[in-house]
Amino acid sequence: MVPPGGTPHIASTAERADSGTMRVPPRAPGTRGRRTARVPGAVPVLLGCLPGLLAVLALALCARGVEGAVPLRPPHPGADPETTAHHAPRPHILPRSVWLDAATAPHSQPPPRYDDKVVAVFVHHTDSPNRYDCADAPRIIRGLYAGQTGDRRWDDIGYNFLVDRCGTIYEGRAGGVDRPVTGAHTQGFNHRTAGVAALGSFTEGEPVPRAMTDAIAALAAWKLGLADVDPRGRARLVSSNGGSRFKAGTAATLPAVAGHDEGFMTNCPGAALTARLPEIRRTAARLQGRPPTARPQQTRGPLSGPGPEAGHEAPGAERDDGPGTARDERRRRP
Repeated sequence: MVPPGGTPHIASTAERADSGTMRVPPRAPGTRGRRTARVPGAVPVLLGCLPGLLAVLALALCARGVEGAVPLRPPHPGADPETTAHHAPRPHILPRSVWLDAATAPHSQPPPRYDDKVVAVFVHHTDSPNRYDCADAPRIIRGLYAGQTGDRRWDDIGYNFLVDRCGTIYEGRAGGVDRPVTGAHTQGFNHRTAGVAALGSFTEGEPVPRAMTDAIAALAAWKLGLADVDPRGRARLVSSNGGSRFKAGTAATLPAVAGHDEGFMTNCPGAALTARLPEIRRTAARLQGRPPTARPQQTRGPLSGPGPEAGHEAPGAERDDGPGTARDERRRRP
């Protein structure tokens, strides 16, 4: 069979020797003599499967005594093995329906807003009691939702995810856990970020459950891995609100896994949980399959989201950014 625009497969013209090898015919008289090349018998079969021109090239190389395989598709000249994407498996996430019911959410839910990707995760605590039964976590989240959508008049709970002390992860803000939903968790830095709230209060001296930090690490590894962001690295974010630590429009380079206090004047997520963030970053990087000695890369580019809502702050973010934040705000005022 002749490929369109090609030549007949050269294997059909090869002479077979009794030994199972192919002998290349000698050159015509008057040309310089060349030693006969013996090619393994499996090669003609393989050559017969190649396009005609490529088969001619491969046979010519074999006849000249070239040893080793000829790469059919050489690596791209600019390919760098260190730029391979690092992804982590998605952890088990319970949907909103586990904690939200019609009685809790009587108002209509406006459509969610989205960014193009998530390049940083902000860790929070809810500043609520620690000694709860994990079976009560849905009730606690309903209370947080009621406070934020009722007293504060937000359109939804601000956090994208919540984690209880047993390591159970709950979907928070509506819009889809796989998508880059714009939250209302860190004033000035709600775009291109995800907010993860630890149920409890983790001030100095409070124990932070291992199951909780492991779940936060798994969530950060998966969510940041969707954009191939190293959890140990830093992200370049642009403040969209002067109420944050940075004036609106100011570029800030913050950890890819940051505490709430990195972007806002607050004590959240508490000294005890803040002390666990380096460990959470290392665990998240390991879950992404990154070597422990790899040098983290900075995620570059401005934070403003795509489209007409790029500069829009999520509802309620102008006031404060979650349970306990208002109290922290009062605490820092003279």
